[in-house]
Amino acid sequence: MNLRKFLAATILAAASLGAWAQDKVVYHIDDANTQAVKGLRNIRNHLDTEPTTKITVVTHANGVDFLMEGAKDANGGAFAGPVAALVARGVTFEICEITLKNRNLKKEQFMQEANFTPSGVVRIAKLQLAGQAYIKP
Repeated sequence: MNLRKFLAATILAAASLGAWAQDKVVYHIDDANTQAVKGLRNIRNHLDTEPTTKITVVTHANGVDFLMEGAKDANGGAFAGPVAALVARGVTFEICEITLKNRNLKKEQFMQEANFTPSGVVRIAKLQLAGQAYIKP
């Protein structure tokens, strides 16, 4: 009986370790013009290589622009498709509410896939303190 409990505990511990060891990454985008296209490409490549990675994209300042409804890259390609595809793979996109206030923007102007955070830089700091790797494309 004790052997069964020990084996069950060992299996649960191993399963927990696997979940704990999952890669967690925060991508920081503060300039959509120079970072959005390569950032989305990096995230796609990241997930193609490590599909279980938990990725959070935090945007602020001009970085929020690619998450606006109808936003397009320099070649006229819409950002909505790639963003939706990444959300379907578990990526979360967060927009700084301080940026919204400073730029007089409204939440309704953004893609429905976007989430909001009170402060982009505070969110990035907290994610890093929680052990997430930091990447700035």
